[in-house]
Amino acid sequence: MKYVHEYRDPALARTLADQLARQTTRPWTIMEVCGGQTHAIVKFGIDELLPPGVTLVHGPGCPVCVTPVGLIDQALTLAARPEVILCSFGDMLRVPGTQRDLLHAKAAGADVRLVYAPLDAVQLAAANPQREIVFFAVGFETTAPATALAVLQANRLGLENFSLLVAHVRVPPAMETLLASPNNRVQGFLAAGHVCSVMGCEEYEPIARRHRVPIVVTGFEPLDILQGVSRCIAQLEAGKHEVENQYARAVRPEGNLPARQLLQEVFEFVPRCWRGLGELPASGLGLRKAYVRFDAEKRFGLTCTVAEPASECIAGLVLQGIKKPHECPAFGTRCTPEAPLGAPMVSTEGACAAYYRYRRPLVPLAQS
Repeated sequence: MKYVHEYRDPALARTLADQLARQTTRPWTIMEVCGGQTHAIVKFGIDELLPPGVTLVHGPGCPVCVTPVGLIDQALTLAARPEVILCSFGDMLRVPGTQRDLLHAKAAGADVRLVYAPLDAVQLAAANPQREIVFFAVGFETTAPATALAVLQANRLGLENFSLLVAHVRVPPAMETLLASPNNRVQGFLAAGHVCSVMGCEEYEPIARRHRVPIVVTGFEPLDILQGVSRCIAQLEAGKHEVENQYARAVRPEGNLPARQLLQEVFEFVPRCWRGLGELPASGLGLRKAYVRFDAEKRFGLTCTVAEPASECIAGLVLQGIKKPHECPAFGTRCTPEAPLGAPMVSTEGACAAYYRYRRPLVPLAQS
């Protein structure tokens, strides 16, 4: 496929890996902050091409995975109301709440609908004025502009039956939290290229300076990731801590200004609970006062529990880069995509789902 195969060239990948081996003189630990990058790393075996001392750990780069159980339970509460049509992206339907997930709620009769864009929910609200349409708004800064656009469209149409259960989160506060943790072992970051295509690179510069870590904005194909690792290692070996943009074909330093303006008009920074990380200040996007009538939490008087239920799932440790999926005792046995214990096994960007798909040991036919 044109413009994809060029970034999957095996010969170039081996050349980059050889260069990495020559430039690396000591062990380094780098975290990728994107579930799409995690899947590429595991699928193409990028981590296996790296020098023995270079370790890639997987961070909280999956917005579905970091959505806490309390918000899933809120969505389930809304779905149980007969007047509500709950709209969601497909990944959220299988994420377990305290008792069940949205797919089981749908099977039991709740009106839960899969949509491909927030504007689909707006159209549904316009076509069903007798029902309350709630969109479960999940995602990093990448998807938040589309949610903001949906709010503006609903406002323009004067819709009184459209609202959002907002779960949007921001990447930089999570990086700060990980770096400030006493358990931190991350020495450099590969930043998510799609997030930076919206927000730009500027807000990462204070993090790099304050914590003295290199941050390389990186794409999603194998050669992108290898080059991102190479740039990060070059900085670490030289004692530098700067923000670099490997993904220059898609990311401008200032980001996408119209998208940022949309976000600024509709949302403001608020505290948000993250699965495995707890409540992080200014890590979420909440509706501004001018649009608060579209807030489903306030419209329906919802409350959110903070505590996570007891479980053998180690999703929190996986999302912090402390453990890898295969280190979970339930991985691939008591926790599978069909019967997940935690969100990272469900989402198409989840680290556990990547390891289950590409790294799970094959069971001989005689034992299956």
